[in-house]
Amino acid sequence: MPDMNITMTSSRPYLLRSLNEWILDNDCTPYIVVDAGVQGVQVPTEHVANGQIVLNVSPGAVRSLVIGNGALEFSARFGGVPMQVFIPLQAVMAIYAKENGEGMVFGSEPGSPDPEGGGDSENSAGQRTDERPSGRPTLKVVK
Repeated sequence: MPDMNITMTSSRPYLLRSLNEWILDNDCTPYIVVDAGVQGVQVPTEHVANGQIVLNVSPGAVRSLVIGNGALEFSARFGGVPMQVFIPLQAVMAIYAKENGEGMVFGSEPGSPDPEGGGDSENSAGQRTDERPSGRPTLKVVK
């Protein structure tokens, strides 16, 4: 009889790695949607809209992409300025192919940290960030 008390680790890093590889293997461009208000997210704030940012994570757009078990990180240039991007995995809301929208939207997992980060959010400059919409995440097709 299976032990029902075993706690599994998050499936999100495994799904992100697999979906990223699947999108690339099909000659498409992987994009991720990130909740920029989650504590620890380091993204270019000038590109955040409605509390979210959409990032191209293809090999031609980023350098040294690592999808670890706790965070996704890479270096990229935004407007010619180099930046190290760091995204805790609970902040990744979706991954999809730019060309056809195929991919996955992530919900919350049992036992995962609260993505709300507990209370009002401020960025590293101490400025208040946009309020996140309550309920389900909203996605827009970016062309």
